[in-house]
Amino acid sequence: MKKISLVIIAYILIFFNSNLLSNEKKSVLKVGLLAPLSGEYKELGESLLYSLQLALNEINDDNLYIIPRDSGYDDKEKLKNAVEDFRSQGVNVVIGPLDNKDFNEVKKFNDIVFISPSNKTPEFENNIISIGVSFESQMLALVNFIKKQKKNKTVILIPKNQYVEFIDEKLKKMNLKGFKIFKYSPDPKVLTGEIEILTNYTQRKKNLELRKKMFEDKEDEQSKKQLERLEQKYTIGEVNFDSVIIIDFGNNLKSVLTSLVFTDVDQDKVLFTTFNQWFDESIFYENTVKSLYYPSINYKEFKKYKENYFRTFNDTPNEITILAYDAIGLIYYAWKKNGKVNAVSDFSFKGKIKGKIGTFSFKNEKITQDLNIYKAENNRFTKF
Repeated sequence: MKKISLVIIAYILIFFNSNLLSNEKKSVLKVGLLAPLSGEYKELGESLLYSLQLALNEINDDNLYIIPRDSGYDDKEKLKNAVEDFRSQGVNVVIGPLDNKDFNEVKKFNDIVFISPSNKTPEFENNIISIGVSFESQMLALVNFIKKQKKNKTVILIPKNQYVEFIDEKLKKMNLKGFKIFKYSPDPKVLTGEIEILTNYTQRKKNLELRKKMFEDKEDEQSKKQLERLEQKYTIGEVNFDSVIIIDFGNNLKSVLTSLVFTDVDQDKVLFTTFNQWFDESIFYENTVKSLYYPSINYKEFKKYKENYFRTFNDTPNEITILAYDAIGLIYYAWKKNGKVNAVSDFSFKGKIKGKIGTFSFKNEKITQDLNIYKAENNRFTKF
């Protein structure tokens, strides 16, 4: 399989370079790709090349071609050399960098526009446009969804990890009203106790014991039935929220969900929501949760993209590659519309642009995505 991959990569690189030579004298759109084609994240770089090949096949315009260059990983010198090479070839727009840690480096090349799959910020940042699924786009989708469900006591659950300050800053800027914030430890041993405090579990448990005592010594049928009903319960009393937004992923998310269920949060009354899970099927194995809602890109298009990718390359793509796939379409649209792509202002479109991952809106040098709400329930992802 590795030999086959190397052959395909070699073919794609030859195709890109021969396309470049054949179009030197034509009016063409040159798009650079900054990707880790060597080192620790080489497979991701190769996956990006595959993705762009699929995009070129679909667009089918000989005047569009890609110039890929190796940016390595956390290698400022290699990144700098790659961008300088783009500049020497007359490239005005580049897909990358992948990591926002490299933003300060590419800002030095202000004559080139960088379309990054990063989700760091929806605002145009100097010469960088981030088209990742941003925090802001996800929060807006969830807030609108929660309002439509007529929920008005929402708690935002945030893990106390390396991203907590970043999330705090984002939420401050969004100025959400009527939302409470609760921060918890990622340590499962500590987490359960913190969720017990959030849900007032101890008091609700005491409420149940006190109510049961009222009927324990009574012999009449009505009291016995009432006691029998109480024996089926774990607590008595409502929690002081009707929806939660859990900003977490993977096993940490599952730990939070388990703790909420353990503390007897009524799932028929409290709406469980979280952030984009990229349709992670392992969430199905969290059997304690009846349904979980989250904002995401278009599932049907994502599924079709993955199937096409597998059919063509006999491999599964990294999720980030579909962002690069859409980046090509976005750049191509701007080029056809404006006749050029020289500055971030060329991407200030009126209205909305539809891509594979969803619909983009551009306004006041800010990009947002119209995300769908999906429900993970009964081992299926369903668009809500």
